[in-house]
Amino acid sequence: MNLLTNQGADTGFFGSLAVGTPPVSFDVILDTGSSDLWLATDSTTSSFLSGFPSGIATYVPSASSTFHSLNTTFSITYGSGAAAGALAQDTVRFAGFAHPNQTFATVDQITSSVLTAPVAGLLGLAWQPLAQSGAMPLWETLANGSALSEPVFAVQLTRFRNATSSNSLEPGGTFTLGGTNASLYEGAIDWQGIPGGKATYWLQELTGLTMQGNEVALPLGPASYAAIDTGTTLVAGPEDAIAALYDQIPGSAPGTGDLSSFYTYPCSTDISLTLRFGNSNVDWPVSAGDFAFATTSEDGETCLGAFVATDTTGTTAPPWILGDTFLKNVYSVFRYSPPSVGFAQLSREALAMNGVNGPPPSPTIGSVSVFASATAVQTGARKSGAVCARNADAGMLVIGMMGAVLVGGLLSL
Repeated sequence: MNLLTNQGADTGFFGSLAVGTPPVSFDVILDTGSSDLWLATDSTTSSFLSGFPSGIATYVPSASSTFHSLNTTFSITYGSGAAAGALAQDTVRFAGFAHPNQTFATVDQITSSVLTAPVAGLLGLAWQPLAQSGAMPLWETLANGSALSEPVFAVQLTRFRNATSSNSLEPGGTFTLGGTNASLYEGAIDWQGIPGGKATYWLQELTGLTMQGNEVALPLGPASYAAIDTGTTLVAGPEDAIAALYDQIPGSAPGTGDLSSFYTYPCSTDISLTLRFGNSNVDWPVSAGDFAFATTSEDGETCLGAFVATDTTGTTAPPWILGDTFLKNVYSVFRYSPPSVGFAQLSREALAMNGVNGPPPSPTIGSVSVFASATAVQTGARKSGAVCARNADAGMLVIGMMGAVLVGGLLSL
């Protein structure tokens, strides 16, 4: 289990892991929308666009007796910025498990918008084909090597956006690796397979969408595929579907200028919104509080909706990105075999955590119940540092992943 931190009133969520011998703890974004693990390292240079923020821990290769350089460059580009460095291997401990030869990137060059203290890196939790390093993600290595009691991990997120008072860091929920936490959900888990069985993103087909009780028409198949992405703050979808969604809200209007991907609507509107996936007959609601992303007027009468328009035509990204706006409303489970995503209703215990101020979890090394074999399946790194255009080439809403929200490379909130 890994306790999460809610950063910036639901802007992003992070957990902690430990790397090296002796192990040192780091705060990292847990991102189901990407597949690389990288950490800020101590060899910061000024040759990139800018350096690291103050107040973050940095990985020191020389301090670990189990560090091994792969002498291979690494670079990755997100919509909120870019990071570059070199690939290495070391022992990584996370959520009660450890792997002695995990490939990851030591990053010494970043753009200014990528990290927000105390976050020191990112742990990708999607599938290996998305990894710019070519390495198998840690969770997949453990599942593939039968280290997990169940080949799943699960996420429960807290809500502070509409709390009476909220600190910059608050308790963020729970990440469970190798099983589920029965105290955090009720009823059965509604499983839906990854469409076509192709495991890259954690994809689901969005087959139902209602606003104010009215169905929004959706095409069948890949045109309605959605990535379930803990590293994204809001929900992004095709322009025509998003427009049809807001057509159901009297008084809504498309944003202009830097808000051109957003829609505004009267904050007094009693929003009723549901989503349905695959062959399921279960409709999952999104709370009115989560749908109201921000207010745009001093009197608080005009709100920005948390569903925004994007165009992924010509990219590898799916048409929909379902981020924390949706995921705060469900208990989410991600399964290795067969590749699938499951949602369940949050329990009273989980819901009672929303808006309850408290100290955020401290980064901890934690005990390790399973130490995976050094011979567990791990692919070699790619020969050159490729650049990933996840979100950036799509011009889509990006990510709270590093504590910032960016739309089309223009808007930072």
